[in-house]
Amino acid sequence: MNCYTTDLWQIGIVQAPIQHIVASGSLDGFRIKWITPDKSLTFLADPFGLWKKGVLYLFAESYDYRTRRGDIIAYKLNADLDVIEQRTVLQEPWHLSYPFVFEADNEIWMLPEGYKSGTLTLYRAIEFPWRWEKVPDFSFPCAAIDATPFYAQGKWWMFYTPPLPKAARTDTLMLAHAPHFMGPWENVLQTAAHRNKSGARMGGTPFDHDGQIFLPTQDCSRTYGGALQMLTLDPQRLLTPEFAASVRLEVPASAAPFIAGMHTLSGVGDVTFIDAKRHLKGSPQRLWVDLQRRIQKWIS
Repeated sequence: MNCYTTDLWQIGIVQAPIQHIVASGSLDGFRIKWITPDKSLTFLADPFGLWKKGVLYLFAESYDYRTRRGDIIAYKLNADLDVIEQRTVLQEPWHLSYPFVFEADNEIWMLPEGYKSGTLTLYRAIEFPWRWEKVPDFSFPCAAIDATPFYAQGKWWMFYTPPLPKAARTDTLMLAHAPHFMGPWENVLQTAAHRNKSGARMGGTPFDHDGQIFLPTQDCSRTYGGALQMLTLDPQRLLTPEFAASVRLEVPASAAPFIAGMHTLSGVGDVTFIDAKRHLKGSPQRLWVDLQRRIQKWIS
Protein backbone atom coordinates (compact mmCIF):
# COMPACT_ATOMS: atom_id res chain seq x y z
CA MET A 1 0.00 0.00 0.00
CA ASN A 2 1.17 3.55 -0.73
CA CYS A 3 -0.24 7.02 -0.21
CA TYR A 4 -1.64 7.13 -3.76
CA THR A 5 -3.50 3.83 -3.57
CA THR A 6 -5.62 2.96 -0.55
CA ASP A 7 -6.73 -0.66 -0.23
CA LEU A 8 -10.15 -0.94 1.40
CA TRP A 9 -11.75 -4.24 2.41
CA GLN A 10 -15.23 -5.28 3.46
CA ILE A 11 -16.61 -8.56 4.84
CA GLY A 12 -19.19 -10.77 3.20
CA ILE A 13 -21.41 -13.43 4.75
CA VAL A 14 -22.16 -16.16 2.21
CA GLN A 15 -25.29 -18.13 3.01
CA ALA A 16 -23.78 -21.52 2.15
CA PRO A 17 -21.29 -23.97 3.72
CA ILE A 18 -17.68 -23.67 2.62
CA GLN A 19 -17.80 -27.14 1.04
CA HIS A 20 -20.65 -26.07 -1.28
CA ILE A 21 -18.71 -23.01 -2.43
CA VAL A 22 -15.57 -25.01 -3.20
CA ALA A 23 -17.59 -27.70 -4.99
CA SER A 24 -19.25 -25.00 -7.09
CA GLY A 25 -15.89 -23.51 -8.02
CA SER A 26 -17.28 -19.97 -7.93
CA LEU A 27 -19.04 -17.50 -5.65
CA ASP A 28 -21.35 -16.39 -8.44
CA GLY A 29 -24.97 -17.15 -7.62
CA PHE A 30 -24.53 -17.31 -3.84
CA ARG A 31 -26.34 -14.83 -1.61
CA ILE A 32 -23.88 -12.54 0.17
CA LYS A 33 -24.59 -10.02 2.92
CA TRP A 34 -21.91 -7.36 3.30
CA ILE A 35 -20.57 -5.69 6.45
CA THR A 36 -18.80 -2.38 5.89
CA PRO A 37 -16.70 -0.19 8.25
CA ASP A 38 -18.33 2.56 10.29
CA LYS A 39 -15.94 5.34 9.26
CA SER A 40 -13.67 6.46 6.44
CA LEU A 41 -10.07 5.29 5.95
CA THR A 42 -10.79 2.05 7.76
CA PHE A 43 -11.44 -1.46 6.54
CA LEU A 44 -12.62 -4.88 7.71
CA ALA A 45 -10.84 -8.08 6.68
CA ASP A 46 -9.80 -11.59 7.80
CA PRO A 47 -13.22 -12.78 9.05
CA PHE A 48 -13.56 -15.89 11.23
CA GLY A 49 -16.55 -17.12 13.18
CA LEU A 50 -17.98 -19.39 15.83
CA TRP A 51 -21.45 -20.57 16.76
CA LYS A 52 -22.22 -20.49 20.48
CA LYS A 53 -25.60 -21.48 21.94
CA GLY A 54 -27.26 -20.99 18.57
CA VAL A 55 -25.77 -17.51 18.05
CA LEU A 56 -23.24 -16.70 15.33
CA TYR A 57 -20.26 -14.53 16.26
CA LEU A 58 -17.89 -12.95 13.75
CA PHE A 59 -14.32 -11.83 14.45
CA ALA A 60 -12.28 -9.68 12.07
CA GLU A 61 -9.39 -7.30 11.65
CA SER A 62 -10.45 -3.65 11.88
CA TYR A 63 -7.72 -1.51 10.32
CA ASP A 64 -7.38 2.28 10.56
CA TYR A 65 -5.05 4.17 8.21
CA ARG A 66 -4.75 6.93 10.81
CA THR A 67 -2.93 4.62 13.23
CA ARG A 68 -1.60 2.12 10.66
CA ARG A 69 -2.70 -0.63 13.00
CA GLY A 70 -5.33 -3.33 13.09
CA ASP A 71 -7.41 -4.30 16.11
CA ILE A 72 -9.72 -7.27 16.51
CA ILE A 73 -13.44 -6.56 16.42
CA ALA A 74 -16.27 -8.95 17.28
CA TYR A 75 -19.83 -8.94 15.96
CA LYS A 76 -22.91 -10.68 17.31
CA LEU A 77 -25.34 -11.60 14.53
CA ASN A 78 -29.04 -12.43 14.65
CA ALA A 79 -30.91 -15.13 12.71
CA ASP A 80 -31.10 -12.83 9.66
CA LEU A 81 -27.30 -12.33 9.82
CA ASP A 82 -27.74 -8.69 10.81
CA VAL A 83 -25.28 -7.16 13.28
CA ILE A 84 -26.96 -6.61 16.64
CA GLU A 85 -23.85 -5.84 18.71
CA GLN A 86 -20.20 -5.08 18.02
CA ARG A 87 -17.13 -4.25 20.10
CA THR A 88 -13.38 -4.06 19.76
CA VAL A 89 -12.16 -7.06 21.76
CA LEU A 90 -8.37 -7.03 21.30
CA GLN A 91 -5.99 -4.08 21.07
CA GLU A 92 -2.20 -4.21 21.33
CA PRO A 93 0.61 -1.71 20.64
CA TRP A 94 1.27 -3.73 17.47
CA HIS A 95 -0.86 -4.62 14.45
CA LEU A 96 -3.33 -7.50 14.87
CA SER A 97 -5.14 -9.43 12.14
CA TYR A 98 -6.32 -12.94 11.17
CA PRO A 99 -8.24 -13.75 14.41
CA PHE A 100 -8.52 -17.53 14.04
CA VAL A 101 -10.99 -18.73 16.71
CA PHE A 102 -11.48 -22.35 17.74
CA GLU A 103 -12.79 -24.56 20.53
CA ALA A 104 -10.63 -27.09 22.40
CA ASP A 105 -10.56 -28.54 25.92
CA ASN A 106 -14.03 -27.08 26.57
CA GLU A 107 -12.79 -23.52 26.12
CA ILE A 108 -12.61 -20.99 23.29
CA TRP A 109 -9.30 -19.70 21.97
CA MET A 110 -8.07 -17.08 19.53
CA LEU A 111 -4.79 -17.12 17.64
CA PRO A 112 -4.46 -13.73 15.91
CA GLU A 113 -1.53 -12.70 13.73
CA GLY A 114 0.71 -10.17 15.46
CA TYR A 115 4.18 -10.91 14.11
CA LYS A 116 5.44 -7.37 14.78
CA SER A 117 5.35 -8.25 18.49
CA GLY A 118 8.06 -10.84 17.81
CA THR A 119 5.95 -13.80 18.88
CA LEU A 120 2.76 -15.76 18.25
CA THR A 121 0.32 -15.20 21.12
CA LEU A 122 -2.63 -17.38 22.09
CA TYR A 123 -5.64 -15.81 23.83
CA ARG A 124 -8.33 -17.49 25.96
CA ALA A 125 -11.92 -16.26 26.16
CA ILE A 126 -12.76 -15.31 29.73
CA GLU A 127 -16.11 -13.78 28.78
CA PHE A 128 -16.95 -14.90 25.27
CA PRO A 129 -16.91 -13.11 22.91
CA TRP A 130 -15.97 -9.77 24.49
CA ARG A 131 -13.09 -10.44 26.92
CA TRP A 132 -9.85 -12.31 26.24
CA GLU A 133 -6.60 -12.96 28.12
CA LYS A 134 -3.13 -13.96 26.98
CA VAL A 135 -2.02 -17.53 27.64
CA PRO A 136 1.55 -17.33 29.02
CA ASP A 137 2.18 -21.09 28.73
CA PHE A 138 1.79 -21.11 24.95
CA SER A 139 4.89 -20.89 22.78
CA PHE A 140 5.69 -21.39 19.10
CA PRO A 141 9.00 -21.57 17.19
CA CYS A 142 8.53 -18.17 15.52
CA ALA A 143 6.23 -15.15 15.17
CA ALA A 144 4.08 -17.04 12.69
CA ILE A 145 1.95 -15.13 10.18
CA ASP A 146 -1.66 -16.27 9.65
CA ALA A 147 -1.20 -19.31 11.88
CA THR A 148 -3.99 -21.82 11.28
CA PRO A 149 -4.38 -24.79 13.65
CA PHE A 150 -6.05 -28.01 12.51
CA TYR A 151 -6.67 -31.29 14.37
CA ALA A 152 -6.12 -34.52 12.42
CA GLN A 153 -4.66 -37.98 12.88
CA GLY A 154 -4.72 -37.66 16.68
CA LYS A 155 -2.58 -34.52 16.91
CA TRP A 156 -2.53 -30.80 16.18
CA TRP A 157 -1.07 -29.25 13.05
CA MET A 158 -0.23 -25.60 12.38
CA PHE A 159 -0.13 -24.18 8.87
CA TYR A 160 1.63 -20.81 8.82
CA THR A 161 3.90 -18.39 6.96
CA PRO A 162 7.26 -17.30 8.45
CA PRO A 163 7.86 -13.57 9.03
CA LEU A 164 11.34 -13.66 7.43
CA PRO A 165 12.64 -13.24 4.84
CA LYS A 166 10.15 -10.62 3.65
CA ALA A 167 9.56 -12.40 0.34
CA ALA A 168 8.39 -15.49 2.23
CA ARG A 169 5.33 -13.61 3.51
CA THR A 170 3.53 -14.15 0.21
CA ASP A 171 4.98 -17.41 -1.14
CA THR A 172 5.85 -19.78 1.72
CA LEU A 173 3.80 -22.29 3.70
CA MET A 174 5.27 -24.00 6.76
CA LEU A 175 3.78 -26.89 8.72
CA ALA A 176 4.31 -27.71 12.40
CA HIS A 177 2.79 -30.34 14.67
CA ALA A 178 2.26 -30.94 18.40
CA PRO A 179 0.55 -33.50 20.65
CA HIS A 180 -1.58 -30.69 22.12
CA PHE A 181 -2.44 -27.22 20.81
CA MET A 182 -0.43 -25.76 23.70
CA GLY A 183 2.63 -27.54 22.36
CA PRO A 184 5.44 -28.33 22.26
CA TRP A 185 5.39 -27.32 18.59
CA GLU A 186 7.93 -28.63 16.11
CA ASN A 187 8.25 -28.02 12.39
CA VAL A 188 7.52 -31.07 10.24
CA LEU A 189 10.26 -29.96 7.84
CA GLN A 190 13.14 -27.56 8.34
CA THR A 191 12.40 -26.08 4.94
CA ALA A 192 9.13 -24.85 3.44
CA ALA A 193 6.38 -27.42 3.14
CA HIS A 194 5.16 -25.56 0.06
CA ARG A 195 6.38 -22.53 -1.86
CA ASN A 196 4.29 -20.80 -4.52
CA LYS A 197 3.25 -17.17 -4.80
CA SER A 198 0.03 -18.33 -6.45
CA GLY A 199 -1.01 -20.15 -3.29
CA ALA A 200 0.92 -20.65 -0.05
CA ARG A 201 0.00 -18.08 2.63
CA MET A 202 -3.05 -19.26 4.56
CA GLY A 203 -6.38 -17.56 3.96
CA GLY A 204 -9.10 -19.28 5.98
CA THR A 205 -10.30 -22.48 7.60
CA PRO A 206 -9.07 -25.93 6.51
CA PHE A 207 -11.67 -28.68 6.17
CA ASP A 208 -11.98 -32.38 5.29
CA HIS A 209 -13.75 -33.35 2.07
CA ASP A 210 -13.67 -36.53 -0.01
CA GLY A 211 -10.75 -37.92 1.98
CA GLN A 212 -8.60 -34.81 1.49
CA ILE A 213 -7.72 -31.78 3.58
CA PHE A 214 -8.61 -28.56 1.76
CA LEU A 215 -6.64 -25.41 2.58
CA PRO A 216 -7.67 -21.90 1.48
CA THR A 217 -4.49 -20.02 0.54
CA GLN A 218 -3.86 -16.60 -0.94
CA ASP A 219 -2.98 -16.11 -4.58
CA CYS A 220 -0.51 -13.20 -4.44
CA SER A 221 0.94 -13.70 -7.92
CA ARG A 222 -0.46 -10.42 -9.27
CA THR A 223 -1.36 -8.50 -6.14
CA TYR A 224 -1.49 -9.19 -2.41
CA GLY A 225 -4.67 -11.11 -1.65
CA GLY A 226 -5.77 -11.21 -5.27
CA ALA A 227 -7.77 -14.43 -5.00
CA LEU A 228 -8.09 -17.71 -3.09
CA GLN A 229 -6.28 -20.83 -4.26
CA MET A 230 -7.47 -24.04 -2.64
CA LEU A 231 -4.75 -26.60 -1.92
CA THR A 232 -5.41 -30.25 -1.16
CA LEU A 233 -3.39 -32.53 1.06
CA ASP A 234 -3.65 -36.24 1.90
CA PRO A 235 -4.24 -36.48 5.69
CA GLN A 236 -2.19 -39.68 5.73
CA ARG A 237 0.81 -37.74 4.37
CA LEU A 238 0.96 -34.86 6.83
CA LEU A 239 4.50 -35.76 7.91
CA THR A 240 5.61 -35.89 4.27
CA PRO A 241 3.26 -33.28 2.79
CA GLU A 242 2.62 -32.84 -0.90
CA PHE A 243 0.18 -30.09 -1.86
CA ALA A 244 -1.88 -29.96 -5.04
CA ALA A 245 -3.71 -26.94 -6.43
CA SER A 246 -7.48 -27.31 -6.61
CA VAL A 247 -10.21 -24.70 -7.10
CA ARG A 248 -9.28 -21.02 -7.52
CA LEU A 249 -11.89 -18.56 -6.24
CA GLU A 250 -12.19 -14.90 -7.19
CA VAL A 251 -14.39 -12.21 -5.71
CA PRO A 252 -17.76 -12.18 -7.55
CA ALA A 253 -18.71 -9.33 -9.86
CA SER A 254 -21.72 -8.65 -7.63
CA ALA A 255 -19.29 -7.24 -5.01
CA ALA A 256 -18.44 -4.22 -7.22
CA PRO A 257 -16.64 -1.93 -6.60
CA PHE A 258 -14.88 -4.35 -4.21
CA ILE A 259 -13.51 -6.58 -6.97
CA ALA A 260 -9.74 -6.06 -6.67
CA GLY A 261 -9.12 -9.10 -4.48
CA MET A 262 -10.25 -11.63 -1.88
CA HIS A 263 -7.99 -13.32 0.66
CA THR A 264 -10.18 -15.09 3.22
CA LEU A 265 -12.58 -18.04 2.94
CA SER A 266 -13.71 -19.04 6.40
CA GLY A 267 -16.32 -21.71 7.05
CA VAL A 268 -18.53 -21.77 10.13
CA GLY A 269 -21.37 -24.29 9.91
CA ASP A 270 -23.92 -23.42 7.24
CA VAL A 271 -22.39 -20.02 6.41
CA THR A 272 -19.03 -18.86 5.07
CA PHE A 273 -17.20 -15.58 5.58
CA ILE A 274 -15.21 -13.86 2.84
CA ASP A 275 -13.58 -10.48 2.36
CA ALA A 276 -13.31 -8.32 -0.75
CA LYS A 277 -10.96 -5.48 -1.70
CA ARG A 278 -11.17 -2.28 -3.71
CA HIS A 279 -8.47 0.22 -4.71
CA LEU A 280 -9.14 3.86 -3.88
CA LYS A 281 -6.87 6.08 -5.98
CA GLY A 282 -5.56 9.47 -4.85
CA SER A 283 -7.67 9.93 -1.72
CA PRO A 284 -7.16 13.54 -0.43
CA GLN A 285 -8.04 12.38 3.07
CA ARG A 286 -5.42 9.63 2.96
CA LEU A 287 -2.82 12.08 1.63
CA TRP A 288 -3.61 14.51 4.46
CA VAL A 289 -3.35 11.76 7.10
CA ASP A 290 0.04 10.65 5.77
CA LEU A 291 1.27 14.24 5.60
CA GLN A 292 0.29 14.86 9.22
CA ARG A 293 2.11 11.69 10.27
CA ARG A 294 5.30 12.76 8.48
CA ILE A 295 5.18 16.24 10.01
CA GLN A 296 4.69 14.75 13.49
CA LYS A 297 7.61 12.38 12.95
CA TRP A 298 9.81 15.25 11.76
CA ILE A 299 9.10 17.56 14.71
CA SER A 300 9.47 14.81 17.27
